[in-house]
Amino acid sequence: MAASKQQHIDTLQEIRSLMERSSRFISLSGLSGIFAGIWALAGATAAYIYLDIMPFDRYKFYYTVIEQGRAWGISFEQFFALDALIVLLGALGSGVYFTTRRAKRRGQKIWDPVTRRLIVELAIPLFTGGVFCLILLYHGAIGFVAPATLVFYGLALVNASKYTLPDVRLLGLSEIVLGLIALFRIGNGLECWAAGFGLLHIVYGAMMYYKYERNVAQS
Repeated sequence: MAASKQQHIDTLQEIRSLMERSSRFISLSGLSGIFAGIWALAGATAAYIYLDIMPFDRYKFYYTVIEQGRAWGISFEQFFALDALIVLLGALGSGVYFTTRRAKRRGQKIWDPVTRRLIVELAIPLFTGGVFCLILLYHGAIGFVAPATLVFYGLALVNASKYTLPDVRLLGLSEIVLGLIALFRIGNGLECWAAGFGLLHIVYGAMMYYKYERNVAQS
């Protein structure tokens, strides 16, 4: 009787696992979050060096000195475009590598209808946020750009969380809250950006790794 009961439990767990795999993208790697955070912190550090300011400087806010930037022989527009591109490519590259590796270890497909739905749900708020930030730049509201990226990125994560691990929703909500705080303190927008895209990603990625991947990696 006990053996039969255990078989039923095992069968139900297998069915549940199959249903979860068919409806959620669960191969997302915590290591991708950690490396995305590292890339973001590196990008923020480069910005501080370029602008020749220190974090939490009470007398020099990044958006007040940004147009004066001309270090390393390039304008601030060229620098920030290059800096953002490097951070984006580094984060995306790390994400694709670690997530693909985890999917292969789990014997799962990396590209399926669930992945496509996940990307669409991410893309809508991100595209909208990108256009909104360009409008802010067009009107010279540079100080609001960093907080806006946090808010729209958080909305994208919350929007896409129904197609992946539920922990992503918590990260998204945290990014939104941090972005709203930054909107009230635009002088610390760059610090909030580094905390949101850098530190929060590292903390989230570490939690995800120890929660979902550590035992598998050690086995």
